[in-house]
Amino acid sequence: MMGTDSKVVCGQVQTVALSECESDFPGQPYSVSVLKTGYCVSQTDGTFKADGTITLITGPRTILVDTGGPWDRDFLLMKLKERSLAPGDINLVVGTHGHSDHIGNLSLFPSAVVIVGYDISEGDTYRPNKLAEGHAYTIDEHVSVVPSPGHSGQDVSVLVKGTSAGTVLVAGDLFERCSDEDSWRDQSMNTSVQELSRQEALRIVDVIIPGHGLPFKVLRNR
Repeated sequence: MMGTDSKVVCGQVQTVALSECESDFPGQPYSVSVLKTGYCVSQTDGTFKADGTITLITGPRTILVDTGGPWDRDFLLMKLKERSLAPGDINLVVGTHGHSDHIGNLSLFPSAVVIVGYDISEGDTYRPNKLAEGHAYTIDEHVSVVPSPGHSGQDVSVLVKGTSAGTVLVAGDLFERCSDEDSWRDQSMNTSVQELSRQEALRIVDVIIPGHGLPFKVLRNR
């Protein structure tokens, strides 16, 4: 069943949180699965506990989006093994940005193409790209890495077309979670830029997988 967490954005868009059992989005040729739902919880001593969402995209290419923190190493290996995958089977690893709870296990994937923010590398060879100029990096006609700046200096999201739920955006911390207006601004390096990135995402996608919460649907008023 759908969750009940929802809100209206600019009078045009409603976002509806999904449940834990609604974290897989099969499709052709690509399917999207959330391996771990991220979280961010304030503590009474002024600290907070946080971990980033880990997402697997399978199809013609096998793509991992964010690897969690280094404390997730064994968990990540277990989740891949459950899907009959080893680290060497991952073709592409995308770190949506450079925070430790999103790129803590990059070393597990030395043979993969790695995208972290606006850097694209294969081993020690860095590929030219135009992410910093606002242009998407196309994987194929169904998957692209798109710049979505604001949370940090260089943020990207992964856009996947053709799933059972429509177009899915693995958004990193562009969105903290569904109905996150009370929190995302506190974590943003540039709120005005991030707001523009958020509105563009809400305009074009059907499901958003945020950095620290359950996936949610985007329902646009017709």
